[in-house]
Amino acid sequence: MIVNSGSAKWEGGLKDGKGYISTKSGVLSDQPYGFNTRFEGKPGTNPEELIGAAHAACFSMALSMILQGAGVTDVTIETTSQIGLDKDGDGFSIKTAHLVTKISGNGDAAVIEDCARKAEKGCPVSKVLNAEVTLDVTVV
Repeated sequence: MIVNSGSAKWEGGLKDGKGYISTKSGVLSDQPYGFNTRFEGKPGTNPEELIGAAHAACFSMALSMILQGAGVTDVTIETTSQIGLDKDGDGFSIKTAHLVTKISGNGDAAVIEDCARKAEKGCPVSKVLNAEVTLDVTVV
């Protein structure tokens, strides 16, 4: 089993507090986040943005593997994962993760799109999200 981790430290209340996010690799080290970056569009990161980046990266890697297995070559994949945070009773829930991907490669467009659909369901981050995971595909 491969284990990676992220960590967070929070100080203060929800609206007046501040937090710091780090990753095991050190790529993120005490990066600030807070209510204002999550709900008010202020500069900085937030959990949904980080989940979106992880989802887009995981999907793109899974798709690359599937395309290679299908004989598609010279592949370029650009993916965004839009994570939807919705009010849910007294709190919030992530209920949607919408993948938008643009794929170029040497291969049949229908095969490339089919591979993307397989990656949508098969990537480990898609599997872990307790959310509806959807996908838009553009093949160029």
